[in-house]
Formats: sequence, C-alpha cells, structure tokens
Amino acid sequence: MTHAGPTSQTFISQRLRLHYVDWGNRGKPPLVLVHGGRDHARSWDWVAEQLRNDWHVVAMDHRGHGDSDWVSDGNYQTSDMVYDLAQLIHQLGVGPVTIVSHSMGGNVSLRYAGTFPEMVTKLVAIEGLGPSPKRQAEMRETPYPERAREWIDKKRAASARAPRKYESIETAFQRMIEENSYLTEEQARHLTIHGVNRNEDGTYTWKFDPHLNVWPIEDVADEFLHQTWAAITAPTLLLYGSDSWASNPEGDGRLDNFNTARVIEFDKAGHWLHHDQFDRFMATLGDFL
Repeated sequence: MTHAGPTSQTFISQRLRLHYVDWGNRGKPPLVLVHGGRDHARSWDWVAEQLRNDWHVVAMDHRGHGDSDWVSDGNYQTSDMVYDLAQLIHQLGVGPVTIVSHSMGGNVSLRYAGTFPEMVTKLVAIEGLGPSPKRQAEMRETPYPERAREWIDKKRAASARAPRKYESIETAFQRMIEENSYLTEEQARHLTIHGVNRNEDGTYTWKFDPHLNVWPIEDVADEFLHQTWAAITAPTLLLYGSDSWASNPEGDGRLDNFNTARVIEFDKAGHWLHHDQFDRFMATLGDFL
C-alpha cells in the first residue's frame, strides 16, 4: 500500500503564520522534527516515512524558512524560535513529545527541553550545540563595538541584496550538491524541489530569507545556556559527524553541562549526518526511541 504524503498545516506565533507538515496518525505518540538553518521541513521526509506508522510525526518550518513567513525586520533570534516551537507543541495539544532535531533546530530544541522539561519525553539533537567554546573565544577576541559595526554593515548589505535567482531547477540542484558533497543525487533533488519557489519570470529562488545569512552578534550568556541544558530531564542523544566542522561536546567540555545526555559520533559523515549515514542514523534512532 502506498501512503499519501503529509498534509500542510499552519499556526500563528508572534503574529507570524508558520507552516508545518503533519504525517497523520494522531493518537500515536507525538514526534516533532525540527530542521536546521536555511533548511526546511521536507528535509525530514525520509525519516518521517520510516516512523509514520508508529508515531504521529510533525515537521515544522522555522520562521524565515520553507513555507513559513519571514520576519518583517529580518532579525532572527533563537529565543523567538524557541517560542515558535513552544507554540507549535502547545497548539498541537498532544504533549509530552519526542523531538528529533538538527543544527540550529537542535539548539532551539535543547533550549525548549530545558525550559519545559515536563513536555519532552526524549530528545535527539544532531550537531545542535552551536559554536564551540574555542570558536566563541575567537569571536570574542574582536572588541564588541567592532563586532556591532560589522553586524550593521552586513545587515545593510543583506537588505540591498535580492535573493539569488537560478535560471532552472537544475542550476539550483547543482548548488545543493556543491554545498554538501555527501548527498546522493536523489537526496539533493528532493531537498532542492522542496527548498525553492518559482518566480513569475520562470526563475527559481531558495525559500529561506537571505537575512538568515547574518546572525545577531550576541546570544544568551553561556551561564544561562548551561543552566538550561542542565535543566533537561529527558534522555538526550547528541549526534556528531566525524568529518563535520562542528565540535564534539564530549571533547570540548560542553557535555559536562548535561545530566541525561550521551554522545555518539558517526564515521564518514559531515554536518548533515542524518542524510550522510541514513541507515546508521535510523538504526541509532530506532534503538534510542
């Protein structure tokens, strides 16, 4: 029997209309999939298809991504994205939930789980702890006024830049392959098809807001982030790719801030390890869940 795909749904968060896809099976245990930066909900399709029979699977599009609204001022704060996730789970009315998340989405999900520990049953975060302590120390070597000035210059440049147009979907597909050489052709094509809009003149542009290329200079203080991680009570799996730029928290000390987390590293995998080593990822996820 061939299953139908997910249905498109919307919810309101801080006056924005945000999008998510629902794979059905309400009444089964709820599982929320949270994508990373400049990505979209449909990047989880392969995961959702394998879990949809046993779970009520929902995948959200963050603000500024996929089919969700862009913010009017182009400023994307992690705290607002935590609110969005809280709002989605609140409106679904099916908690507590299990969360599987990637990168920026992992950062958001870990904060949600520490803020609402009673609402999370289990949590998987793929490379979701943000910049390593070493990277943060390097950034802070530049005096704050200089960083603030650089941020203003970058924001001004972003406001003047029109989203890049691709003449054909093939050109966009080639860009996707360049960005992640681990992707199979089938994966890259799927991610591209669901990651672009077609313009009136026939060209294609990525769905994400170009302002997402310029992040705020300061986030919440490390002390508060560590308090939030320590408040997580759900069993937590932190996954890392051995070939990724991301720093493994077991080696850089950040794991010490968690009470219920363990780390697994994936060989021959980069930042998108759930694409790069899909079968191993699904086996690891299946064991954990």
